[in-house]
Amino acid sequence: MNNQQIITQLKEHHQEFINYVGSLNEQEYEFASQNKWSAGQQLDHIIKSVSPVTLAFRLPQFLLGWNFGKANRSSKSYDELVAKYKSKLAAGGIAPGRFVPKHQVFSDREVLTKKLDKTVTILCKKAAKCTDNELDTYILPHPLLGKLTLREMLYFTTYHVQHHQELIQKYLKV
Repeated sequence: MNNQQIITQLKEHHQEFINYVGSLNEQEYEFASQNKWSAGQQLDHIIKSVSPVTLAFRLPQFLLGWNFGKANRSSKSYDELVAKYKSKLAAGGIAPGRFVPKHQVFSDREVLTKKLDKTVTILCKKAAKCTDNELDTYILPHPLLGKLTLREMLYFTTYHVQHHQELIQKYLKV
């Protein structure tokens, strides 16, 4: 995918997630089954995951290069990145502490969905300024996947929100 296609996917999938979470009633939003996260906690987790990516895209690229280095390989495709993530999850990978959500209540849903929407909007504006070459040059650390190019981090961010929406849907069917 080129930069514009990635941005379109980021916007669409996060908006679908926001709309879905916004359609849940209080019982559905707060329901948590067998130590699984509620929809509200899934929302909080997505915010905690997108925020550092947005921050990274706000930094000057020379700082990214200085702090994290530059890629020594080509970016993986979207499908390759998703397969790697699923493999890490299947091997027992979990979210590290700072990405673990707090208990969430229904009354905070609107504030949280607006926060996610604003964060994704900023991310998309910043990512739109990157060239395809820059997306493949600079890297960021991912707690489960290791070093990812900016392109791969955007792929992850796009898939990640879909993954968590599917989890909510799965848990609510239980």
